[in-house]
Amino acid sequence: QVQLVESGGDLVQAGGSLMLSCAASTSIFSLYAMGWYRRAPGKQRELVATITSNDRTDYADSVKGRFTISRDNAKNTVYLQMNSLKPEDTAVYYCNANRYLGLAYYDYWGQGTQVTVSS
Repeated sequence: QVQLVESGGDLVQAGGSLMLSCAASTSIFSLYAMGWYRRAPGKQRELVATITSNDRTDYADSVKGRFTISRDNAKNTVYLQMNSLKPEDTAVYYCNANRYLGLAYYDYWGQGTQVTVSS
């Protein structure tokens, strides 16, 4: 079992920046693909950004050029740097960790951190 704890959510004005962090309780953090997802009020959860164990990144079109995902395997932490924030970025942001081990798939979620962007 992997525990994920997000932090960094806050209320910020449009155009501002925030950095989210997600600390994982596993000694094999480097083997996990990590991701950030978000759920806005009244909407389904959507992918924001992912980073593989080999540091390959992918982003939702809506955040490309504004958000950056990164990881520090020595600290068992994944980050999401969010710049040029827009009111439509308002959501609860969730951290995800996942990996395959043979045929088994392991998938873990954090409790979420609220990001609110005021116009």
